[in-house]
Amino acid sequence: MPHARCLIINGDDFGFSRGVNEAIITAHEKGVLTSTSLMVSGDAADEAIALARTHPNLGVGLHLVLVCGRSVLPPEQIPHLVDSEGNFPDSPLQAGLRYQFHRAAREELRQEIRAQLTKFRESGLHLSHVDGHLHLHVHPVVLGILVELAQEFEIKFIRLPAEELGMNLKFDRGGLLTKLVWSGVFGRLRDYGEGLLKSQGISFAHRVYGLLQTGSVTEEYLLGLIPQIQTDLVEIYSHPAIVRDGEPLNGPLGAGAEEFTALLSEQVREVLMANGFELTNYVRSVYLTQKRRQHE
Repeated sequence: MPHARCLIINGDDFGFSRGVNEAIITAHEKGVLTSTSLMVSGDAADEAIALARTHPNLGVGLHLVLVCGRSVLPPEQIPHLVDSEGNFPDSPLQAGLRYQFHRAAREELRQEIRAQLTKFRESGLHLSHVDGHLHLHVHPVVLGILVELAQEFEIKFIRLPAEELGMNLKFDRGGLLTKLVWSGVFGRLRDYGEGLLKSQGISFAHRVYGLLQTGSVTEEYLLGLIPQIQTDLVEIYSHPAIVRDGEPLNGPLGAGAEEFTALLSEQVREVLMANGFELTNYVRSVYLTQKRRQHE
């Protein structure tokens, strides 16, 4: 009998808004979502934490916010990172260059990362994994800090985006130039990250899908992708959302609703089963992997 393959389906931006929280919890209860990543400084973070406590099978990690969001620390404590209102830059490029070349910013960055990990720990939730808003967590400086703090905060898994450009373009050739650039940049960051995490005994999924399809992880995309996946520990992430009046959007208009619908699809569930995938989260994937090895 073929062994089960582990698939983690993650919803990013938990805590961003009540509409995002509702979409993530509904997709977990009624769909295929197994995991989520919490923005501890999000407007609806307290509600997200309360919801997570009543859903013990939902893996919850930290969605580290270092761009396009608010800090945990007060702005006067990290003046080289945020403005007077505590907002990070909206440009990942601007933020990344600052973190790389500004010594004072790097020291403040360490303080803010520690503060976000501490706030997550204070929630009482078990830390499933760490990833980051707009993937700034794979910036070499940020990833190095996370590795330094891994033992203290029991970081066992860190997301490293890794997907095949050619496969993605078979499904959707939209945004070709952006996909080419991102594939090159994040491919190099993945190579660096793999070496660093392996040296420290920190785990990561073999493949992580979602970067090249940001805002368009639709039912059609999932039905095409899943049969093509060739490895056994996989994460697919998206940004499901339910639009509520007066709340900000965490992506292009309509994208969150479309991705939410995809996670509720019975066809998606059926194709997962047909391809031997077991839906899980990062914490349980360790147990499943060990169990599989015992039977090999």
